[in-house]
Amino acid sequence: MMKLLIVEDEEYIADFMMIGLEKAGYECEIAYDGKAAADVLEVKRYDLILLDIMLPEVNGFELMEYIREYHTPVIFITARSRLEDKVKGLGLGADDYITKPFALAELIARVECVLRRYHKGQEKILFRDLEIDAVSRVVRRNGENIELTMKELDLLLLFLRNRNITLFRDRIYEEVWEGEYDGESRTVDLHVQRLKKKLGLHTSIISVRKIGYRLED
Repeated sequence: MMKLLIVEDEEYIADFMMIGLEKAGYECEIAYDGKAAADVLEVKRYDLILLDIMLPEVNGFELMEYIREYHTPVIFITARSRLEDKVKGLGLGADDYITKPFALAELIARVECVLRRYHKGQEKILFRDLEIDAVSRVVRRNGENIELTMKELDLLLLFLRNRNITLFRDRIYEEVWEGEYDGESRTVDLHVQRLKKKLGLHTSIISVRKIGYRLED
């Protein structure tokens, strides 16, 4: 399981990020100021750091210079949207920059993108009696392979990375089929039904009337 450090002094934002990311399958810890983050980095290693700029004790730019020694990927998360701040953050070695306010879906997508860039994406995902290898794209139950189509596997990974989150049909279609949802296509529903049948997930993938679906864990 990938370990993330959230460095954010506003507790409600830090909690929002942690809850969403943990539902997506990541292990998270929080540091509420720059000094606390520097202290924890001396004894622990993380796969990714989510770093606010405006922090007590030591600000994000100052902390970034310290983080570089550990070669850990960093995403700046801040309310400062000026171009010069973005340029400075990226120039210090950050891998991405998200401006507040942001949607949870955007945060998760950017985390996954940076981790893939560092070849740290979640290779093995466990769900109940299923084992999913996201790199080799193999799904197993009790050691036996289960054959899924490419889109069925993409759909399963989308659900697994957004556990307990209701996904709108248009988002599912846009992420799996990479096109614009016309509001009438039955493609999403048909693939969800086939996925539930193949994997025995009838009680896990819940239909949310007039909205979409949710994978309950």
